[in-house]
Amino acid sequence: MSSSAISRIVRELKDKPGALLPILHSIQEELGYVPEDAVPIIASELNLTRAEVHGVVTFYHDFRSHPAGRHIVRVCQAESCQAAGSADLTAHAKQILGIDFHQTTNDGSCSLEPAYCLGNCALSPSVMIDKEVHGRVNSQRFDEIVEEVRRS
Repeated sequence: MSSSAISRIVRELKDKPGALLPILHSIQEELGYVPEDAVPIIASELNLTRAEVHGVVTFYHDFRSHPAGRHIVRVCQAESCQAAGSADLTAHAKQILGIDFHQTTNDGSCSLEPAYCLGNCALSPSVMIDKEVHGRVNSQRFDEIVEEVRRS
């Protein structure tokens, strides 16, 4: 995404109340992440400091400052999933993928993110890959699901 496209988004949305979040969401929606070179453009147009814009980008886990993997893997961290073993599943996911939360595998296939309720509590622990929720996921099932999406 060029700086002209970022500037266009900022100009289109800068007069909205609380414009910073809609601008960041729009940039991420169009590109898949908020590039570092967008921060000074946004700051200038909204009369904010770069630190203020950067602070918002890094505070909210939904914003990425680097491109995401082809698939987003979310492991639920909510209470029901915790009670059903999501801590062990999370540790397994990090080990198998070789990354931590908010990181992307070296091959660019998967990014790992925490989720704080996927609305699938009756089938805990739950995982969401892209937009598909999977319930009663154990380590073996996690490996199968991830292998399937990596092949696609």
